[in-house]
Amino acid sequence: MSDDENEISETLPERAPAARPGKARAHSSGLFQRTAQFLRDTRAEMRRVSWPTANEVKNTTIITLIAVVFFAIYLFGVDRVWAFLIDHLFTFLGGVRN
Repeated sequence: MSDDENEISETLPERAPAARPGKARAHSSGLFQRTAQFLRDTRAEMRRVSWPTANEVKNTTIITLIAVVFFAIYLFGVDRVWAFLIDHLFTFLGGVRN
């Protein structure tokens, strides 16, 4: 094995163990057992989530609203300018004006 291949293989994670043939998980567990397991797993995962503080949520909401209002006004202005220019272009070229 060359040095390059060795360097690459050192950075790769180890392989997961292969599934054992003939030991496939049986789907004999009931719907309620699988649902209960899913809910336990979900609850455990949600405990690991890094939740934002109320202040962080408030600040990001305010920033989002300001950005939405800014872009709405900007796009309205651009639309009005293009409508004005196109309307005057039609008039200049002798077209029908709406």
